[in-house]
Amino acid sequence: MATERYNPRASEPKWQKAWDYAKLFETKNDAPGEKYYVLEMFPYPSGRIHMGHVRNYAMGDVVARYKRAKGFNVLHPMGWDAFGLPAENAARDNKVNPRDWTYANIETMKGQLKTMGLSLDWAREFATCDPSYYRHQQKMFLDFWKAGLVERRNAKVNWDPVDMTVLANEQVIDGRGWRSGAPVEQRDLTQWFFKITSMAQELLDGLETLPRWPEKVKLMQSNWIGRSEGLQIRWKLDPASAPAGESELEVYTTRPDTIFGASFMAIAADHPLAKKAAENNPRLASFIEEIKRSGTSAAEIETAEKKGFDTGIRVVHPFDESWTLPVYVANFVLMDYGTGAIFGCPSGDQRDLDFANKYGLPVVPVVMPEGADAATFQITEEAFTDDGVMINSRFLDGMKPAEAFDEVAQRLSGVTIGGRPQGERKVQFRLRDWLISRQRYWGCPIPVVHCDDCGAVPVPADQLPVRLPDDVSFDKPGNPLDHHPTWKHAACPNCGKDARRDTDTMDTFVDSSWYFARFTDPWDEAQPTDLAYVDGPNGWLPVNQYIGGIEHAILHLLYSRFFARAMKVTGHLNSVEEPFQGLFTQGMVVHETYRLGSGANGTWVTPAEVKVDETDGTRRASMITSGEDVTIGPIEKMSKSKKNVVDPDDIIAGYGADTARWFMLSDSPPERDVIWTEAGVEGAHRFVQRVWRLISEIAPALAGVSPEPAREGNAASTSKAVHKTVKAVGEDIEKLGFNKAVARLYELVNVLSPQVAGAGAADATTKAALREAVEALVRMIAPMMPHLAEECWAALGGEGLAANQPWPEFDPALVVDDEIVLPVQINGKKRGDLTIARNADQSAVEEAALALDVVRAALEGKQPRKVIVVPQRIVNVVI
Repeated sequence: MATERYNPRASEPKWQKAWDYAKLFETKNDAPGEKYYVLEMFPYPSGRIHMGHVRNYAMGDVVARYKRAKGFNVLHPMGWDAFGLPAENAARDNKVNPRDWTYANIETMKGQLKTMGLSLDWAREFATCDPSYYRHQQKMFLDFWKAGLVERRNAKVNWDPVDMTVLANEQVIDGRGWRSGAPVEQRDLTQWFFKITSMAQELLDGLETLPRWPEKVKLMQSNWIGRSEGLQIRWKLDPASAPAGESELEVYTTRPDTIFGASFMAIAADHPLAKKAAENNPRLASFIEEIKRSGTSAAEIETAEKKGFDTGIRVVHPFDESWTLPVYVANFVLMDYGTGAIFGCPSGDQRDLDFANKYGLPVVPVVMPEGADAATFQITEEAFTDDGVMINSRFLDGMKPAEAFDEVAQRLSGVTIGGRPQGERKVQFRLRDWLISRQRYWGCPIPVVHCDDCGAVPVPADQLPVRLPDDVSFDKPGNPLDHHPTWKHAACPNCGKDARRDTDTMDTFVDSSWYFARFTDPWDEAQPTDLAYVDGPNGWLPVNQYIGGIEHAILHLLYSRFFARAMKVTGHLNSVEEPFQGLFTQGMVVHETYRLGSGANGTWVTPAEVKVDETDGTRRASMITSGEDVTIGPIEKMSKSKKNVVDPDDIIAGYGADTARWFMLSDSPPERDVIWTEAGVEGAHRFVQRVWRLISEIAPALAGVSPEPAREGNAASTSKAVHKTVKAVGEDIEKLGFNKAVARLYELVNVLSPQVAGAGAADATTKAALREAVEALVRMIAPMMPHLAEECWAALGGEGLAANQPWPEFDPALVVDDEIVLPVQINGKKRGDLTIARNADQSAVEEAALALDVVRAALEGKQPRKVIVVPQRIVNVVI
């Protein structure tokens, strides 16, 4: 009788209900077993999950289920990164409350995630927009403030004129807002900052303690922190040109060795000296205003045309009183980097060279390649930035740059101006303090009241949370909290007089910078964390395995690392400073693009609308409904704009969640992009059916049989194959090599499938070995295809749920090969392979090698001159 096909539509909901009923994945903090915390970056509730979510959460689920099967007490929670501008924009456009829009999306996406069969502890679920969550965030803000880690100050900020809010430097991409795409402006505003710079060195040093992080992520973080060792040099101003009251200009440089190649000074538009010079110079004042309207990001400054304005001020060279240099206001110097002033050495810096050539300034080469001729070496269009030898630098000539650095530092440290050294060694960081103020409604309110008499006053802890008002209008531009008729009015907690609430809300990166800690005990109402469970002997942190996209390599991860340290300082963590012990950044899900019509004017169409046929290696695409030709475009990241998206609901409805999971895990190494293809999904589904066919057909023959490995006879090969697979798949999952684990399970099914037909007539030893083999197979596929595993486990008559079964153990004796394969060389070139017993002695190896057809043919009946055997490595026959 033919086996019925596996029906995921019936099976998957059934087993999901069984898991829920058993509360299988609800984690108890005090449950026995070593703790293991696996976490995927939680999603923003945009309305629908996408295939990237499927891949991300499938990977995390495999780890969680595997570790649970290995006996760990596993924490695998889920929540929602729920504040943010999209909800506010949707509220404005659709006339709905952001809260209603957000929670409706959460409900939809939660339902979608549940259809994937993820082993999530939904009992710990929260959204960052829940007052019960942001109440604790407000408490930590106040604790950070008390500890000196929060500061309110006037600063130049990035202003998005479309979203009408401040952006952090990290949220300015190529001079444009990261969400709106609008050109960013500079404005002076009083804002709240987290003093992340106070921990810059700690954050840099901490990267060395993270061996399970990708090197590229650690490098990105290191570059963002940007530690540099340099010299702070005080240049005297030429008195004849200096504005009244100004006598010096302080510059930080990492290349003091090039000081004799200096040809100009450049200062930021908002440098005090620039402002002083502009007081009586309308043209300079106009130039400064022009700079202020340009972008502030490093990328924007780097790519913008370099512009400068000669202030007429000159500085005196530290080593030559008769040598003065012009001071320019330049658009590529920022006040909050270094001292807001640089000296330009055109020969050693391409930006400085371009500037000097534009304004006709001298270019004096001061470093040349070793072996070059100093008399003829010149710099014209390309700066020399490599190591070399000092030239045209007086007492530095002939030195290496590092030696020249030390010489300049030593000489200037011995000269004083106004009681201070003219040159001081100093460490600088590129990292800026984290600006968290946002001028919008849908975010965590900053728990501060501003009083005319008392200043900025913290809201008392017993009055938290400061809740967002429900009745809010988006009819006016700007921050709705500013326009609210009553919410912003409050009594001063100090003096009781009428005062104003702070109407800014926190950057949403704050919300996601500590959520991993809240998951450890989200029921604690008294404090943000329960110190008994957050970290320490019985705590969950650090997260053992964190999984998410590379796009969060800087912002989210850096901020979370800062938060962990700040929480330790304020008593919300015991000792953990690095929140994520292991980090994995998965690749994207990509797909072909399709256009109806040709060229750039064609209309994007979705994969669901397209039929692709292949004839003699030529692929042709057409619309399913009309038959019109469709142009097949390049493979790109799935995006709504290009419509190359595949809806997870469609895949799960058509093939089942296990097929989607299996394909995502099998197609490519997890750190690389996965190309979604219909053929690949169909292949995954065929394997699902093949496994079901294997188990359901062999189950009757193995009913009542106890599993036992075979150690000799024909069945021993089956047991060896299974035990080797158990060992290898476990090792692959530990390394997150999901695609390798999948390949090994394909191989095992290939070994077992031919044995189905004869299983009923097999001897007891073979049946016992087969029983062990199929049980092990089901347990190994359970983390990847959990619903199929349950159905197979039930078919085998297994007790309980497959999700509750321990990971199979392997016998070390059965994973050691009795035979080895030795490469055989003839005169040093490989000509074949020899399979022989591992313990064969040298004479047996020689004899077997000489009996190989390829060796006999080469010898032509003659005796070899020599046979060299390297035990268990190689055989070389010398003719």
